[in-house]
Amino acid sequence: MNADLNAIRQFIKVADNQSFTVAATQLGITQSGISRAISRLEAQLGVKLLHRNTRSLSLTADGELFLFRVRPLISGLSDAQHEMRHHGNAPKGTLKVSAPSAFGRAILIPIVSELLESHPQLNIELVLTDRIVDIIDEGFDAVIRSGPVADARVIAKRLSSANWVTVASAKYLARRGVPKCIKELSQHNCLRVRLSSNGLINPWRFTDNGKPISMDVGGNLILDHGDPLVEAAVSGTGIVQLLTFFVRPYLADGRLQEVLSHNAPPPQPLTLLYPPSRQYSAKLTVFREALISHWGDQEAGT
Repeated sequence: MNADLNAIRQFIKVADNQSFTVAATQLGITQSGISRAISRLEAQLGVKLLHRNTRSLSLTADGELFLFRVRPLISGLSDAQHEMRHHGNAPKGTLKVSAPSAFGRAILIPIVSELLESHPQLNIELVLTDRIVDIIDEGFDAVIRSGPVADARVIAKRLSSANWVTVASAKYLARRGVPKCIKELSQHNCLRVRLSSNGLINPWRFTDNGKPISMDVGGNLILDHGDPLVEAAVSGTGIVQLLTFFVRPYLADGRLQEVLSHNAPPPQPLTLLYPPSRQYSAKLTVFREALISHWGDQEAGT
């Protein structure tokens, strides 16, 4: 097949807008020109891409598959052309990054602040959410993801893992006692998080006789994300389990104390993801290098 790149770009524009009229206006060409280009593309492919009538326009099943396949390729080509035109220049433009909310607030904000100070032509859009975003369809330059990753469309760079820690305030432990084993947690007020991704309460993780386990714990406070758990623990409400970067300063000054360290769970994997089309981008390069310098990667460690 020797499909015309312009025809593919026009098809994407029509599909995105569900309209020949809007696509023609945005591209500055005629509706008939777009229609002829897409008809030639359908003839080359041997499939029908669009359902067309006087009232509506929609993608066929083949059209949806073709759109899914070609969108990242056309986007990558545009990015490559832009990068070649600006190769060697200072990082500029907008870098769109997503990360888990806690990691973003505790780790990324200082990194971003330094980057913006060092590169005045750079803008950063930081989306801090525990929702699993679609890096390609939502137009992200990079995504930091916690846990396993299965997306063949992107490049995955393993970062240093994050450690879990179970903590409580001295006031709480003086009142309720220090748990000596995980079974004793049934006698304690364990503060928990309900996951936004599936609506379930997040189980606590431990190792028992060297094997990783998860267990449900009980308590009188459930929150929708981890940040408020820190304040609740500091106030003496109960025991919490969080990633270490949440509570590092509180452990350092004694406001929180670690318990059950001998049952600490396996570290949580963290991965930096980015589209292949962005891998040589100057703005992504400086972000990736700054992140690894501050946090570490799998090879170097933290």
